[in-house]
Amino acid sequence: MGKGGEQGDGGSAERDAPALPTYSWEEVQRHNLRTDQWLVIDRKVYNITQWSLRHPGGRRVIGHYAGEDATDAFLAFHQDVHFVRKFLKPLLIGELEPGEPSQDRGKSPQITEDFRAMRKTAEDMKLFETNHMFFLLLLAHIIVMESVAWFTVFYFGTGWISTILTAFILATSQAQAGWLQHDYGHLSVYKKSMWNHVVHKFIIGHLKVSTAVPVADSVHLICL
Repeated sequence: MGKGGEQGDGGSAERDAPALPTYSWEEVQRHNLRTDQWLVIDRKVYNITQWSLRHPGGRRVIGHYAGEDATDAFLAFHQDVHFVRKFLKPLLIGELEPGEPSQDRGKSPQITEDFRAMRKTAEDMKLFETNHMFFLLLLAHIIVMESVAWFTVFYFGTGWISTILTAFILATSQAQAGWLQHDYGHLSVYKKSMWNHVVHKFIIGHLKVSTAVPVADSVHLICL
């Protein structure tokens, strides 16, 4: 009886919670200025005007969706959606009116639904899950090739044959290392950014002997 009473009280408190304000797309789309930015994720309306300055991906990326539906971009750019959602709670200001479509009027509902269906198929096929053994073996074979190149010069000297053989081995391993660091540099291997950064710096700094700059500050990696 006591438990039943508590559950009833909880349900009453839930019903008494104030409802969120509702907005039309016309209202949301007015807030697409640099100093006034709203966006929509899963029909929830968020004010990101101040948050955009602290957005880890940069102000321009998130500001591009001001006044628009950013649901698909939100899912595409964030690996751990559940973790990121906690940052949205203080930004929540309302939701779309019940009669409003989920997408803003500039988007085709059919294309959006097709895209989401394709993403769901890819998720069911586990295409977004990383095969860590593949990346480990790729790194291992690069290190082996670098070692073979070094031992070739060490044991056979700098004759024409050993030099050409070493150049061929190094060219192959460096090309592979270039693509491997690219994957780690885009934080696409591990879910935790820290581990991607650690391996990326090892490859780019020790195997490639190059300089990597933060992606947020520059688009390019400077490689030798």
